[in-house]
Amino acid sequence: MRDELVQAVTRYADRQTGSSPFMTAIDGLAILRTDYQKPPSHFLHKPALCLVVQGGKWTAFGTKRFHYRAGQALVVSVEMPASGSVFEASADKPFLGIVLSLDHGIMREVWEGLDAPPGPPPGGVGAGPGVFVIDTEGPLADCALRAMRLLDTPKAIPVLYPALMREICYWLLTGPQGAAIARMTFTSSHAQRVIDAIRLLRERFRQAVRVDELAAEARLSPSAFHRQFKALTAMTPLQYQKQLRLLEARRLMVSGLANAETAAFQVGYESASQFSREYARMFGIPPRRDVESLRRAAQPTAA
Repeated sequence: MRDELVQAVTRYADRQTGSSPFMTAIDGLAILRTDYQKPPSHFLHKPALCLVVQGGKWTAFGTKRFHYRAGQALVVSVEMPASGSVFEASADKPFLGIVLSLDHGIMREVWEGLDAPPGPPPGGVGAGPGVFVIDTEGPLADCALRAMRLLDTPKAIPVLYPALMREICYWLLTGPQGAAIARMTFTSSHAQRVIDAIRLLRERFRQAVRVDELAAEARLSPSAFHRQFKALTAMTPLQYQKQLRLLEARRLMVSGLANAETAAFQVGYESASQFSREYARMFGIPPRRDVESLRRAAQPTAA
């Protein structure tokens, strides 16, 4: 099965132009390929199932770092700022990956249809880690292979892929981490309410954070909200907001929509010097040098 999946992903990637990630005809499915180890990059991670087909990668959220290799996948259940890097790749054996976006609505429908749906983990329905690594040998690898084969028949995708996504949700919910995944489907659970508060923070990240307001959205006391937010994301609400701001500022500068000072104020900073300090702390170098480096890296190389 693994060899077939490697061959299917390799064939698809070989037909593409440009650089990875390659977006496919299936909405929410992307293919990753790189022939070399990559330096860490920062990004906003969406809820997704990230399968490693070949090679190895790590992804960090707050204070926690997850390593996963061929036959494993990272499950991300909530939108979070992250950093990551491919650490195992070569021209002879490139890193290959498949990213499948997860839909909490479909997950909930599948959970409701199970004869014996997994309940919340021991200790209730409070927020636990929103990220974990699972093994994908067997049914999940088979689903990934069938998704790759669907790309060869685009007309079949609207008919067949929804059922395939439901099957993926089924195997996730009935697997070893099913209880942790199910926790995200409980609309009345603390975890889901914290996710709702995270969505509010995502929408208002330019504004000053009021933890009391976020806690009220989650229907928790400020101390309980702070504790469960950190359990879910491995960072505090203020750290989460800071990373959102810096990621957005970086996007504005790289796209040419703002210089460093303008970007700082647009994302909510009142002090340009504080922005520069925190930017360098997160990305390793000051804003102007970082943006120049990113633009040079994006320029096509001469033939």
